[in-house]
Amino acid sequence: MVGGGRPCAGRRRGEHGTRAGTAAKDGAASGEVAVETASGGPVPVPVAVTGGATVAVAARRLGSGASAGYGDAVFDTASIVKVGILAALLLRAQDAGRRLTARERTYAAAMIGHSDNDAASALWRVIGGADGLDAANERFGLTETTGGDGPLWGLTRTTAADQLVLLRQVFGGAGAERSELGEASRTYLQGLMGRIAPGQDWGVSAAADGSGWALKNGWLPRGATGLWVVNSIGRVTAGGDDYLVAALSSGNRTKEQGIALVEAAARAAVSACGRRA
Repeated sequence: MVGGGRPCAGRRRGEHGTRAGTAAKDGAASGEVAVETASGGPVPVPVAVTGGATVAVAARRLGSGASAGYGDAVFDTASIVKVGILAALLLRAQDAGRRLTARERTYAAAMIGHSDNDAASALWRVIGGADGLDAANERFGLTETTGGDGPLWGLTRTTAADQLVLLRQVFGGAGAERSELGEASRTYLQGLMGRIAPGQDWGVSAAADGSGWALKNGWLPRGATGLWVVNSIGRVTAGGDDYLVAALSSGNRTKEQGIALVEAAARAAVSACGRRA
């Protein structure tokens, strides 16, 4: 089961709100990739990218603003879009001068903490689907993210760099413009990302040196190819410093291969930021 929801009958699905299709266009060939820091100096990712898989990663050290990244390919979000859905909902609530309703909070907790897909679909409708997500993302400063068609929120398209922009809206960062989200909204979203269900807490957390992390993962098998999209975004604490990390991948032969790839990319990017800070 993918994303914590129930599979739909009649066609193969990875997550409610997604459908079978082609994998993201490759931006990296097989072999070893390298994370580049803003000041140059490649840092090898300690895992091979095999079988035509694609990976991209972006990281930023909070406080110093040191950054590192690799790749500019566009990926399907799978369930990492749930962070964007909730951010859009919180922004709408702020604009209306209201708090989230009890039902919205229940949906939000299930959507983030357990990756519940029915809850995501409900809130996708509340924010106005792709139009609502795109409008919020424009205010957040995302420029390479497009909401999925109709109910297909999991087929929203994005880049690692754009996901880092979203994380900076949620967690802050050196040199970032003022967040569109108020302090209460940011604290609420951060708290949910720090309470992920056991078994769904892999990904960028591999770059943390303990329990200091807050994240959201996404995973999706593509019906046309049998290959997996595996993504992870969030904040980690390592060596006493906080880092924002977005690691995205596609074309993985298995979910486990994708997890290993994004975890290796996250560790390399955090290491690179630490060296250049």
